[in-house]
Amino acid sequence: MEAANKGAYEAGGRSVGLDVELPYESGLNDFVNLGISFRYFFVRKTMFVKYSQGFIVLPGGYGTLDEVFEALTLAQTGKVTAFPVVLIGVDYWAGLIDWLRARVVKHGNIAVEDLDLIASTDDIDLAVKIMSDAQPGCAS
Repeated sequence: MEAANKGAYEAGGRSVGLDVELPYESGLNDFVNLGISFRYFFVRKTMFVKYSQGFIVLPGGYGTLDEVFEALTLAQTGKVTAFPVVLIGVDYWAGLIDWLRARVVKHGNIAVEDLDLIASTDDIDLAVKIMSDAQPGCAS
């Protein structure tokens, strides 16, 4: 999260951080303008999705996967207004997307159209365009 917060901060934007209290983590980074800490992951995820208009996702681990699938599930089931989810790093995410197509779609656990909820790119300008195209009145 620090890289995203630092980029927003250095560009003069508002940098928001939603922290979860963990015994082995240091808390919010120095580039957060507005930070909120949560005790439980599920509360943090609820707030994360509630006020989001899209996700640009960088390579990450279990926490990243948890948040991506939470957002996709809520959009797929209509519990939130659909928003773009852009995965940065085509090579990094290719195995997961291939697995979703070859196993999860094949077994009927999601529809092939559900894969349309995800975009994958290495092009930052394209990621920004996808986000801005999804927002009425926003120019990229």
